[in-house]
Amino acid sequence: MNKLRIKYKFFVVFFIAFFANAADIQAQNVSLTINPDRTVVFRYADSTAFSVKLFCDGELKKETKTILTENYHSVRMTKDSDGIWTYTTPPMAPEVYTYQFERNGKRICDPTNPDSVRVHDERRSVFIIGGTPQTDMYLWDPLHGRLDTVEFQSSNEEKIRRIIVYTPPQYAESGQDYPVLYLLHGLNGNETAWMDRGRAAQVLDNLIVEHRAKPMIMVMPDANPVSLIAQKENIGLLKNIFLYPAWNDLEFEHCYPEMDAYLSGLYRFSQKQGSRAVAGLSAGAKQSANLANMYDSTFSSIGLFSPVVGGKQLPNNNYAYYWIGGGTADFFHHRINKFRKRMQRKHILYTMYNTKGGHTWRNWRVYFTEYAQTLFWNQR
Repeated sequence: MNKLRIKYKFFVVFFIAFFANAADIQAQNVSLTINPDRTVVFRYADSTAFSVKLFCDGELKKETKTILTENYHSVRMTKDSDGIWTYTTPPMAPEVYTYQFERNGKRICDPTNPDSVRVHDERRSVFIIGGTPQTDMYLWDPLHGRLDTVEFQSSNEEKIRRIIVYTPPQYAESGQDYPVLYLLHGLNGNETAWMDRGRAAQVLDNLIVEHRAKPMIMVMPDANPVSLIAQKENIGLLKNIFLYPAWNDLEFEHCYPEMDAYLSGLYRFSQKQGSRAVAGLSAGAKQSANLANMYDSTFSSIGLFSPVVGGKQLPNNNYAYYWIGGGTADFFHHRINKFRKRMQRKHILYTMYNTKGGHTWRNWRVYFTEYAQTLFWNQR
């Protein structure tokens, strides 16, 4: 009996010690701390790893004033006596950041951070440094809308397109019809791009609650050519570039009327004149301009963010209002300027919104925030 008691006591002590140690490890494995001076301490707990690097699209070695591209850098982390790998950044600008750890040569998301997004052919963890009016837009408002995923198959396509539909706060209670914004991704994107990297739902929530934007429904479809519909994450950017000519077949543009009719049967889409707008980034901006020309009395407003456009996308009517956003360091900057000058010669109304930086989500989030505030104010 005494031996059993001793064994039982030993087991209890071992059990408590084991889980206390596990709790200590879990407490140490808080992956990052954002300090008041905007430096960030990254941590990765793994005493068995022989090499750990941090990859991040932020300022890892020195503060950067102008971001030209989606820079993704790496630094080596340092392991302490407890097996915790750490790295402290210089002050980082308020922004949305993505990052990964590389353990023994293999990149992984942060195991302690549930927030991750798709970037090209991989997933990355996400964190936000707030503190500015713009970055505060990227956080959920307590009164927020709803996101649904809908599947749609055009009568002319064999594949199913996934669509994310945002309905505004109090949509269910209001019973009213709403104007609709179609928001399109770019090359190598899908229906999740604007939701994940663009923070579009959070931005629109905040704008609506603050009465800076009209309540609207926002549709974020998989707008890829048929060959790239429902693409998996491992397809990658290079294959998308190789298949880019398929975007010229206008497959998404041709299925738009059928898609809008289908969604109108599921949601309370306004059918009033001027109740549709379309916007997109990069190749999605090209699609937006195509849609405006193909259905010239449908869209009251066209948003072109870092647009990849040419003569075929030049507006052929004066019905729609154009809003163009571009960075001074964007590699399409010259093409954008050429496009808007041709619009001037045709007396097409437009607003040009210039920013620093390049072809990046940092700019596209700002463009969406500004553009959304211009929509549907004449709708009742």
